[in-house]
Amino acid sequence: MTVAQPTFVPLLNGDCQIDAQVSLSEYTTYRVGGPAQWFIAPHSLEHLQAAVAWAYQEGFPLTVLGAGSNLLISDRGLPGLVIVTRHLRDQSFDEASGQITVAAGKPVPRLCGQLAKQGWAGFEWAVGVPGTVGGAVVMNAGAHGGDISDSFVSTKVLQPDGNIQTFYKDDLNYGYRSSSLQGTQLVVLQATFALQPGQPIAAIQALTDSHLNHRLETQPYDMPSCGSVFRNPLPQKSGQLIEQSGLKGFQIGGAQVSEKHANFIVNRGGATASDIYNLIFHVQKTIAERWGVTLHPEVKILGDFENAA
Repeated sequence: MTVAQPTFVPLLNGDCQIDAQVSLSEYTTYRVGGPAQWFIAPHSLEHLQAAVAWAYQEGFPLTVLGAGSNLLISDRGLPGLVIVTRHLRDQSFDEASGQITVAAGKPVPRLCGQLAKQGWAGFEWAVGVPGTVGGAVVMNAGAHGGDISDSFVSTKVLQPDGNIQTFYKDDLNYGYRSSSLQGTQLVVLQATFALQPGQPIAAIQALTDSHLNHRLETQPYDMPSCGSVFRNPLPQKSGQLIEQSGLKGFQIGGAQVSEKHANFIVNRGGATASDIYNLIFHVQKTIAERWGVTLHPEVKILGDFENAA
């Protein structure tokens, strides 16, 4: 006799639940990706802790998603528990110290806009950066000459065993789009940043608007993407190498190298994760053969892509 697989697991006496086989395509900016074996989008720290404790007890790996940007998930989905933190958005301002503490699920562009309206300087560069605070802390997100590490003070993370640990800037080995949090099973709960309150609102808003307008003019926002696909092989820029190789507009299935910005791969409609993966591989191969340069993906690739390329 076949035993039916459970469709959900109740936690905290039914106050929240973990669902089975939830499609992840709606939780990524690429709009692709197969199902999560188990899935939860907690609305409180208590729910998050219960879910992590359950996964730890069951021996399941954890995958944490914020806005689902900078991410490519396999069509085959992900094993273990996927946690979406986008409902965790609490924040607190400390005028005396010039510090703001923000929950992991807060969208970075929304935080940037809010800071500008209140006259807090230091986050203007982030206005068009896709993603949430948690993901930005892990990836050391950056743009317009700034990045998270510029104002980062500390972060609280949840360990798989349920303990909460605080890391400070020197603990994270921040580098270009990298930190020591990457590749771990630690869940970012919140982060604290040191900014400059009490600055002229008009000047901050003007700089913020300038950065946003530049991104709108130079990057594709009319089709799903993950943001920049490749890290820049400094001092060169990935987009320039790709464009000079004649790859703008090159397409595999529903995935295309953007005709507006060559370091973006867009979903023109109906793309699969394998289409995007194969296009990434093609671009890497072309650049390596023509320029002798290895392009390393900035996009985080998760799941099984065996035989995709």
